[in-house]
Amino acid sequence: MKKYIKAVLLIVFATVLSFAQAGKVQPNIIYINADDLGVMDVGFNAQLYHTPNIDQLRKEGMLFSEAYAPAANCAPSRAWVLSGQYGPRHGVYTVNSSERGKAQHRKLVPIKNTTVLAPGNATLADALQAAGYRTIHLGKWHVSKDPLKNGFDVNIGGGTQGHPTGGYYSSFKRGEMKAFSNRYPAGTHRVDIYADQAIRFMRETGDQPFFMHMAFYSVHTPLEEIPELVEKYKSKPIHAVYASMVEKMDQGIGKILAELDALGLREKTLVLFCSDNGGISQCTSQAPYRSFKGSYFEGGVRVPLVIRWPGKVPPNSICKTPVIGVDFFPTFLEAAMAPVPANKVLDGCSLIPLLTGTGTFPERTLFWHFPIYLQGGPENEAHDVLFRTRPGSTLRQGKWKLHEYFEDGRIELYDLEADTGERQNVASQYPEKAAELRSLLSAWRKAMKAPVPTQLNRAYNAEQEAEAIRKLGGEK
Repeated sequence: MKKYIKAVLLIVFATVLSFAQAGKVQPNIIYINADDLGVMDVGFNAQLYHTPNIDQLRKEGMLFSEAYAPAANCAPSRAWVLSGQYGPRHGVYTVNSSERGKAQHRKLVPIKNTTVLAPGNATLADALQAAGYRTIHLGKWHVSKDPLKNGFDVNIGGGTQGHPTGGYYSSFKRGEMKAFSNRYPAGTHRVDIYADQAIRFMRETGDQPFFMHMAFYSVHTPLEEIPELVEKYKSKPIHAVYASMVEKMDQGIGKILAELDALGLREKTLVLFCSDNGGISQCTSQAPYRSFKGSYFEGGVRVPLVIRWPGKVPPNSICKTPVIGVDFFPTFLEAAMAPVPANKVLDGCSLIPLLTGTGTFPERTLFWHFPIYLQGGPENEAHDVLFRTRPGSTLRQGKWKLHEYFEDGRIELYDLEADTGERQNVASQYPEKAAELRSLLSAWRKAMKAPVPTQLNRAYNAEQEAEAIRKLGGEK
């Protein structure tokens, strides 16, 4: 492994040197990360939502139609992206406790969850800051106590909290945004505060390249309507309050993009828009994809992903190669001509070959590991009515998606080309393929030293579990 790291570092340093010799300029990088926005919750995928600025980004950049979050809920997804590493390397698998749901319904003792990235685990902001970038975080952080200790020069509202403490509107009586209550009129929306602070940052930065992590809380609960926007959605077959929040976030994105143009920075800036996981089951539909946030079916991990980089990325283009959030770290490093931090292992691949049409992009398998429980309900379209997630692992290779669950060793195999909604388990029809992929998943876990729960839970009661499932009309 040390030889591998050394080889990667030498390649990266050689790349940096060649770029420097060619007089290349480091681009600004803006990473816009929505919260709980499903793949079908943007205008270009579902015309029910009004997102003109996101749609314009899609027209001006590249849409990744097979894009995935690295985890199905907030904190682990963010930790995997910001560290550039799969979960077994840092242990962030879920939000707070891994023992979610009723104890008598959990057959196994789940692996203990780590709630924050370790101080020595360099983030992509650390790497870009070291490469000469001025860095700012705005909004939801959720992976440590203080973004300023993770590579950011400026922090606007980021901390350990996973929801918008005090709501979306000022004045904020408590929480991470309390300091801004006296700076903006009462009733100012968070989106407008973040956009204003982002604009101030860009104006103050001057010629220095910058990295902006614009991590909106929108559209995480609690839902709060946007009065001037909500009425037009009430006649549509969608959740009007949720839709108004989506549009409000889009307006904030529009303000930031407009300021880029005003400052003459459009051509010098790579903009990436994505979400941290699938949509919220009570508010939105991810059809044709199955399930929602918290599930490792497609509706829980498929996300909208668009990258605009004028002069590098062809406008209105589509990439159908499956990609995942751990790819962002190496992508940003290559764009910035920045080296991999010392002793850092990255699990993703740079998307630059896909974005620019130069070089080669490897054929590979994508992996998810979730040795935890996450409670759910009948509306989630998951495996059963008690949990969105039971302990297991998942992979995608080409058209195939394999799920393995640790409680009973159950294997599910789906052909995503024929069955996008993951409704037909074809493991029995393709036993050799199922066995091959299961072996690959097991080998990956071994290589990653991924913990697998095996200890039985003494509080588990099979009869109570079965009765609870029966009452809710579901199947395990």
